[in-house]
Amino acid sequence: MKSVFKICLIAIMLVSAGLVQAQTLKFAHIDSQALIQAMPETAAAQKTLEEQAKGLEDQLASMQQEFQSKLAEYTQKADSLTDIVRESKEEDLQNLQQRIQSFNSTASQKLQQKQGELMQPIFNKANEMIEVVAKEQGVVYVFDSNAVLYKSNTSIDLLPLVKAKLGIQ
Repeated sequence: MKSVFKICLIAIMLVSAGLVQAQTLKFAHIDSQALIQAMPETAAAQKTLEEQAKGLEDQLASMQQEFQSKLAEYTQKADSLTDIVRESKEEDLQNLQQRIQSFNSTASQKLQQKQGELMQPIFNKANEMIEVVAKEQGVVYVFDSNAVLYKSNTSIDLLPLVKAKLGIQ
């Protein structure tokens, strides 16, 4: 009776080992940053951001130039001004400086927001294509090459496959 039990146990172990071996897991990796940089949409988004940044920088430079000219005028005439006029000019300079700081902060926030708006569809497209290629390759997990400490030669590099699927050289 004990031998029948042992034989059954051994048979179960062999069958389960065979099932585990038949179910080989496939892993892949991709350099998502390289993919994003290779996508043509990224260049268009960066160009748009650079144009907007240039416009904001020009406006900021204009405001700073206005401040510098008013400050130079104030410094030149400060001794000849009455107290009330001097206080008024100082207040104007402080207000202009605060407007410049506020504009700089707001412009930076708006530029970051615009970058998010432009880049999010690109990230979504890349992720969708990675998912499509991973499913086609029968991959269980896809790791980003930038965050992986070690990758085996058996890990599939999806970057060339995804680039091909997107029509990128």
